[in-house]
Amino acid sequence: MGKIRTRFAPSPTGFLHIGGARTALFNWLYTRHHGGEFVLRIEDTDQQRSTDESTKAILDAMTWLGLNWDEGPHFQAQRVELHREMVQKLIKEGKAYYCTCTSEELEIKRKTALAAGEKPKYDGTCRDKNLKKSPGSVVRFRGAQTGITIVEDLIKGNISFNNDELDDLIIERGDGYPTYNFAVVIDDALMNITHVIRGDDHVNNTPRQILMYQALGFDVPKFAHVPMILGSDKARLSKRHGATSVMAYKEMGYLPEALVNYLVRLGWSHGDQEIFSQKELIEQFALDAVGKSPAVFNPEKLLWLNAHYIKEASPKRLMEEMKSLWPEGTNLGDAAFIQKVIVDLQPRVKTLVELAGAANFYFADEIKYEEQAALKFLVPEISNHLKAMVTAIPTVQNFNKEDLEEFLKAFTQEKDIKFKVIAQPLRVALTGKTVSPGIDEIMVTLGKERVIQRINAALAYIETENK
Repeated sequence: MGKIRTRFAPSPTGFLHIGGARTALFNWLYTRHHGGEFVLRIEDTDQQRSTDESTKAILDAMTWLGLNWDEGPHFQAQRVELHREMVQKLIKEGKAYYCTCTSEELEIKRKTALAAGEKPKYDGTCRDKNLKKSPGSVVRFRGAQTGITIVEDLIKGNISFNNDELDDLIIERGDGYPTYNFAVVIDDALMNITHVIRGDDHVNNTPRQILMYQALGFDVPKFAHVPMILGSDKARLSKRHGATSVMAYKEMGYLPEALVNYLVRLGWSHGDQEIFSQKELIEQFALDAVGKSPAVFNPEKLLWLNAHYIKEASPKRLMEEMKSLWPEGTNLGDAAFIQKVIVDLQPRVKTLVELAGAANFYFADEIKYEEQAALKFLVPEISNHLKAMVTAIPTVQNFNKEDLEEFLKAFTQEKDIKFKVIAQPLRVALTGKTVSPGIDEIMVTLGKERVIQRINAALAYIETENK
């Protein structure tokens, strides 16, 4: 076998969901690990449901995750004539045939088989009639009726299928369009795909596809079927378990590397290691370390990973990621100030949306005090201390963390008070709330002028409220 080539082949009928993203990721990592080529193919032969918007959403999601492709995107709908040629090749060789059974007739056959306790497969009515193409006729693949087909699965091991249980599958519909099972064989074969890594909901398609590869004289690729992702209730992952769209996680303030790290651990492991750089994933990824059992999606684990990656990211990088997340009206012109805000908050948040929300007070022209916080801490008894602080702050030469720590320590000693006497009133004056980063960190980030302005505003508030 030459260079390894894998593919990801989504249908553009909606967003890229979590399960699809993990499949793409496993293909991408396997390819990168082996120095191969990763092909992107859009399977858009379902013309009624496929949309350009969905195609763009899928490409955007893959780009955001960093899953770059080496070839494509190819569009399956542009290859229909090629598929039709291959259908005709099989008909000429006696390996496929026209079928005129109506949907009503097929339904009767299905019910009859079920009533007799048999598998509801096509009974071969048209198999040996040597029919010609007619309006509404379909083309069926002439499957093997004896023997077994073995799927040599790189994850699940060998799986045997009795050929007499496999249908004579429709490979071209009455409208002249190829079916999924046939088109995917042709495209994978002609694109020289060596490894087909996909969800295990395709396992039952695989023996049929192997027979088609063999009938057409193509090499059969290696198959690896990845177990599905379940929700916490062990049902298949769906919207009721939380967001299933990749880009929804971007909108909720997740970093792409957190989602990638989380998705790869849904079914794959390398010892007890939980956190991986992209370089480590490429170096360590192997299909024999993918589990055979379904993986359970755990939102809390993803949130933990996201908090880790936010802490590790550079403020400049986070500033770029957060452009669309800041509250409307936020002045984003002062990059240095914004990065200081991010440094204050990034150890304390789990998502970028949370970071943006926690940052509101930094950008406010006028602080809005939480009602209970103001009632408890912005009281007349504290006014003299705040006035003294406003007077003393201009004397601080270097408005940095170390000097402010010294200043606050000296201030409380001079006033003969404990720091807690002034801490919360000062915090509420500067932020409007009782929970925030450290007071010295906030003061450094806001700068001397803003700090003085906000303390004066708090003093005005105390005076107004207590007239």
